This record gives sequence, structure tokens and C-alpha cells, in this order.
Amino acid sequence: MNSKFLNSYFFVLFSLIPISIIVGPTISLINILLIALSFIIFIFYTKKFDIFNHTVVRILIIFYIYLIFNSFIALDFSLSASRNFGFLRFIVLFLGINYFFCYFSKFDKILFFWFIIISIAVFDTYFEYYYGTNILGFGGVHEIYGPRVVSFFKDEPVMGAYIFGFFFIILGYLFQFYYHGTNKTRKFLILFFSFLVMISIILTGERSNSLKAIFAFTLFYAFNKNFSIKQKILSFLVFLFVLLSSVIYVTNINPGEKHTYFQNRYGSQFLLNFSSEEKREKFFKENIYINLYRSGINVFKNYPLFGVGNKNYRVESCKLEVENDVYYLCQTHPHNIYVEFLAEHGLFGTILFLSIFFFLFFKILKIIIISRDSIQIGCFVYLIANFAPLLPGGAFFADFNSTIFWINFSLMYACNKKTNIFQSS
Repeated sequence: MNSKFLNSYFFVLFSLIPISIIVGPTISLINILLIALSFIIFIFYTKKFDIFNHTVVRILIIFYIYLIFNSFIALDFSLSASRNFGFLRFIVLFLGINYFFCYFSKFDKILFFWFIIISIAVFDTYFEYYYGTNILGFGGVHEIYGPRVVSFFKDEPVMGAYIFGFFFIILGYLFQFYYHGTNKTRKFLILFFSFLVMISIILTGERSNSLKAIFAFTLFYAFNKNFSIKQKILSFLVFLFVLLSSVIYVTNINPGEKHTYFQNRYGSQFLLNFSSEEKREKFFKENIYINLYRSGINVFKNYPLFGVGNKNYRVESCKLEVENDVYYLCQTHPHNIYVEFLAEHGLFGTILFLSIFFFLFFKILKIIIISRDSIQIGCFVYLIANFAPLLPGGAFFADFNSTIFWINFSLMYACNKKTNIFQSS
């Protein structure tokens, strides 16, 4: 098989991942499927079946077998199967990224292309925040989400999640390939870029992703080998000052709907919800996310062992009649990773998932700390932030979230010779 053609072919497919996500779930799915199917053909052609002996691959196969089982015990088999059977593409994506990061030399160029795309997304976020619509005319006040920044996603408020999902890969890439030694100018430019991106995530109005990004950002610079302890503390204090100043700024400009909206999400209006016992009670009674958590826990109580099945929370929670006056809130998912696991996979699936993920994350933590590979650190802090308790989030197995999650997971293993499954097997 012509390696030059293969290199170019996969270079295009991997490079297009961030763009395909923006264009839409169908295009993103097609792109990932092309990568997966092409790599399966490649595996059979080269007879590299020994890779299935690797511990990580075997664990992921166990994960997949459980998902197949979950489809058969789900309330609605077709809904669950449509999500579970297709999960195989992420395991193959993991293999593909590890292989081409190991044997081909163009992955730094792919990451540079991703850097360009994310930089455009960040610029567009600022543009839409200040002008009301993005550079293509999307945006404005949404009837459900308010004046959230949606940018290229038109009417889906996921721009913050999108930038957050690729930011730490890009940040790691910049330190890995563009910062060497004690070049203060490059260090300053990377820090400046970091601040711009972090503020852009806040401007999207996505509070949960903003908090996760701040947590991940703090972890990233704590692990970063290019800063002394004194510089890390100083950088964190500067970042905190810029962050607080920005929040105050965005909640006190442009009188009107946007001003009121950001006041409610970040400013004093949000804090007023906790200013008295009466307001606290009202907040905890009426808050959409708290009610979703209650609903998800109630689903779990009714199906404690195996849950209702992947993608089946909506089936149970949207019943027209609920026995015994159990509180349900009809939504597609309960908007929290732990509540989602419990409701749709029960105790068995939740324990299995958390055991697998945390084992695979912390299995290589010592290598991450010793080697200080910046890309690996970036992926690690993003993945850990996704498991922050209490904070709301999108459906874990939804295509948008899964694609970004498994890209970070795959790169976390692939970018370091000591953890890449093709070099360490």
C-alpha cells in the first residue's frame, strides 16, 4: 500500500475533524466513519492483529461489549442500539490516531490546521458577542437560549464546549512545537492566546463549560514544565484578575437584553438567588438543572441495576402518566454525566464506566507527570474536567460530545512514545 497516498489521505480526514463538527453531526459522523472504515481495511491489509493484545484495546472492547448488552436490556432497543452499536467507530478512531501519530510525520501539521480553525472560532465568538451576529450572520436572540453566542453552530449553544474541547490540545501543541528554552516573547504570546480563548468561552454564556475550562486551565499550568512555581502563581493571579475584570465588564456593557442576560448568568443577579433563605428555596425548586438531576435520580431509583438503557432517559421521563407521583422532567438526557450514567446504565454500568475511565486516565499519570508532554497534559486536564461533579453537561454518548471526548482520549495516549499503543505494545 502506497504510504505517501495513505499519509495524504488520512491527513485530510484528520484535518477536517473540527470543520466537520461545525458543519453538522451528519458530516462529522461521515468523516469519523471514513477514518474508521479505512483503518479497519488497513488493519486487515497489513495483518496488524497483534494490536488487539494491548491492555487498553482489550479494555475498550469490554466497554463495547457492555454497550451491546445494554442495548438488549433497554426500554427501547432501536434507540439504544443506534448509539451503542456505532460506538465501535471511536475505538477504531483511537487505534487510527495512535497508529498515524506513531508512524507518520504530519500530525504536527494537522494540529496546526486545528489551531487555525479554533483561532477563527475564537475570533468569531468575540465578533458575535459585540455585533450580535457572527461573520456569517448567524446568532441573535434565541427564543429558548437568549442572546447566547452560537457562532457557526447557528442555533445550538455549544460554541463554548467546542472551543473548550480543542483548546487544550492546541495549547499543548503550541508549547510542544513553538516554545523552546527561555524565549519570553513566545511564552507571552502563548499566555496571551490562552487568556483570549478562556475569555471567549466565558463570552459564549456557557457557565458549566466556563467553570470546567478554568479548572482545566489551572491544572494545565500546574503541570506545565515551562514555568517556575513563582511564574505559575503570578500567571494564575494575573489570569484571575483578567477573568474577574472580564466578567465584570461583560455584565456591565451594552444595556438591553445581552446586559441583562450576562448579569443573570455571571453577575450580581445570579448571586442574588442565594441572598436569602426564601430565594435559595425558590432557586433549588425552580432551577432546571436541579430538577433534571432529581428526575434522573428518580429514573435510577426505578431501574437501579442496569438503568433504562443508553439514550432511553427520554423514553422513561416523557411518559404521559407516571405511577406513584414520581417526579420526572421530560428531556433528552439529565444534563449531568453521573446522573446520566445512573439513569441509563444503573449501578452496574456506572461502576464499570468510572472504573474503566479512571483506570485508563490514571494508569499513565506517572508518565504524564515525568515526561511533561504538553499535548498529553492538555488532553488529560480536558478529560478530567469532564468528570467534574455537579456541573451540567451534554449527553456523554451524543455524537458531538463523544467525538471531542475520544479525540482527546486518543491523543492523550498517542502523542507520547511511552503510552502510544503501537510503540508500547
